[in-house]
Amino acid sequence: MTTRARSTTVTWSRANARRLDRQSLSDSPSSAGHAAPGVPAAVSAMLGAHAQVLSAAELSVGLRAPGVTRAEVRAALWTDRTLVKTFGPRGTVHLLAADDLPMWTGALSAVPAGSSPFTKDARMTPDQVEAVVAAVAGALTGAELTIDELSDEVVGRTGSWAGDLVMPAFQGMWPRWRQVLHLAGRRGALCYAPNRGRKATYTNPGTVPMPGPEASAELVKRYLRAYGPATPVHFAQWLAAPRGWAGQLFEDLAGAGAIEEVTLEGCGGAWVVAGDTRFPSAAPRGVRLLPYFDAFTIASRPRERLFPGAARERALAGGQAGNFPVLLVDGTVAGVWHQRRSGKRIAVTVEPLRPLNAGRTRALEAQVEQLGRVLEGTPELTVGEVTVGAHA
Repeated sequence: MTTRARSTTVTWSRANARRLDRQSLSDSPSSAGHAAPGVPAAVSAMLGAHAQVLSAAELSVGLRAPGVTRAEVRAALWTDRTLVKTFGPRGTVHLLAADDLPMWTGALSAVPAGSSPFTKDARMTPDQVEAVVAAVAGALTGAELTIDELSDEVVGRTGSWAGDLVMPAFQGMWPRWRQVLHLAGRRGALCYAPNRGRKATYTNPGTVPMPGPEASAELVKRYLRAYGPATPVHFAQWLAAPRGWAGQLFEDLAGAGAIEEVTLEGCGGAWVVAGDTRFPSAAPRGVRLLPYFDAFTIASRPRERLFPGAARERALAGGQAGNFPVLLVDGTVAGVWHQRRSGKRIAVTVEPLRPLNAGRTRALEAQVEQLGRVLEGTPELTVGEVTVGAHA
């Protein structure tokens, strides 16, 4: 990108403090007096809650919105429909604020597609892709279908070729059309509906995507407000988008005066929304528990500053964040934890990388109590070694 004069230098500590404040994860003075966010606002602020494991998403939301329980998150998702469960950043299942869905679908649809991972005989032509997306949208309008019911509809609306068993799956082969499932979600033609027994169902959310350029620009600005200062590479990694595309997007926004460059300790040039250059003066403080694939641990860069020293070895799996639930102490990863539920009882084991003093131990106990309220159970804290592996 073109080099520009940088008028602001931001330390890692101040950048991290602002990110924590904006995630409602801070005990700093700058966050005092701020109203606790409701469920959709909390999800919007973190740019989606990773929901491959729904209980982890419920905890991500509840720990940012004091007083909120998992039942309230589920009500927002399935009853009030102020949340939507669908394919979000990196193609993974997320909870997104329903009001943000036009932006998300517009922006995700604008991300250039990579090369097909499928063999030549399994691939679909562009016309076939469009036919399947249209069939998914039509079949799910006003309906809630299981994947098998949706498959029958798609094959019936397009042709037998869509049902050819050519995609390797966990215990067999999937029909050809399934390679477009994520794309249909990104286009706004599909999202999750409530389970039918133990089976997932899908529906059409009825959203109209924003135009791609407008949606992409808005997503960059939302990302920078939540996780800036950040670089185009950081954004591309978070979204699983091509770096060249992200770089050009930032360049265009800089040229339009929508974002501005600052110097971020450990990164050099990084970007914030134009005019958004105020940062807390106090260092982060407080103790927090964050679940699997929490948005803060996934999106915050540079990762080596968030996972310093021993935290990198203990809490990252091959350099990938999110595989372990983490203990944050004063804004950086300082341990891992695990929960095991049996009825109402929730056994919580926390492994700090360094001994906690009395004040931090009390703060940890308060976090565990809040975890119990969110998950509607009775927590029991043990401070000791976590013996399970990543993503257990």
